[in-house]
Formats: sequence, C-alpha cells, structure tokens
Amino acid sequence: MAAPLPATDLAPGFAEPVRQSQQAFRAALNALSYPGRVVTVPGCVAAPPLGPAQAALALTLVDFETPVWLDHAAAGAAAWLRFHCGCPIVETPSAARFAFVVAPEAMPPLAAFDAGSDEFPDRSATLVLSVRSLSGAGDLRLTGPGIPGEAGLGAEGLPPDFPAQWQHNRELFPRGVDLFLTEGDRLAGLPRTVRMRS
Repeated sequence: MAAPLPATDLAPGFAEPVRQSQQAFRAALNALSYPGRVVTVPGCVAAPPLGPAQAALALTLVDFETPVWLDHAAAGAAAWLRFHCGCPIVETPSAARFAFVVAPEAMPPLAAFDAGSDEFPDRSATLVLSVRSLSGAGDLRLTGPGIPGEAGLGAEGLPPDFPAQWQHNRELFPRGVDLFLTEGDRLAGLPRTVRMRS
C-alpha cells in the first residue's frame, strides 16, 4: 500500500464541515428511505480516486472507530481517508464496516463482507460503490419498504450476477449488507430490505 502523503499534498475535506456533513447525511438518509431514488449530494468534495459522493459519504459517516476496506482501484484514497476521517484501513472485506469500491465489476462478492449477526444485525458492512452511470429508470426492478409499488434503477458497471448476489443478501435478513451506488455527486440507496429482480 502506498505510503501516507504529507497533509499538504492531500485533497481538502469539507470547507464547511458542519453544514456540508449535515447535507450529505440528509441525502444519504433520503436515498435509503426511498430505495431507487437518485439524489444529489450538495457540497461534494474532490478526492480522487473516490468519486465526489463517495468522498462526501466518507467524511460524513466514517470516523476513527470505522474500519474501512478499499478495492484496488480506490487504494489511492487511503491516506486521504486516514487524514480526514482517522479511520483504520483493513486488508480484508470481512473486517470492514465501510467499503469504498471504485471498480465494482471486479469487487469481491457481497457475501465476502460482514453481514452482521442475528444479535447485532446493525453491525454489518455498508458498501459505497461508484458506477459508470446511475438513473432512476432501468432494468433493476425494486420492491419493498419505501417504494410505492415498484421502482426502476439503472446502474451500469455492477457485476453481471449482482441481482443474484443481492437476492442472497436479502435472504439473510435481518442480517445483510447495505449499499450506496454513486455516480459523480449523485447516489441511490439499497438497504437490505429491498427485493430486486432484473
């Protein structure tokens, strides 16, 4: 893994941390409350290789008690995350509470991440994936809490067997991972309660 960069070489975090983290938190909550709805995250920051919405979620939801796993394509963000969030970077997906994935087509299966336990399902991992395109209409059909009837979701760049992986994740309920899909400054939430078909 790359050596940490001096702080002066790191991309900045939020210019207004309190306001911007509140805005990002509201966007994340909105996305999870209405699965399939694509929302814009205000006040995003640039922290390549993480996308703007990924970086905003990291600054808002990750701290020194949050083990983070990065896929190979996101590994360059390790020093930025350590500096701004104080989080430990872990080597294995199963040890992470948050995972940031820039190349989801090559990511480990969802089953490789911590799904929590029956006693503590809230201790499962949350994955934040960057996809090539994201829209509120697409081949993925979603049903479940927060969705009136059925919702469509378009996300280009997911693994080909993602619907099958998600079905297995859903069957673990109340255990299971939760996801955010991001493109640029936009995101959509996929809580484990959602059913998916393609």
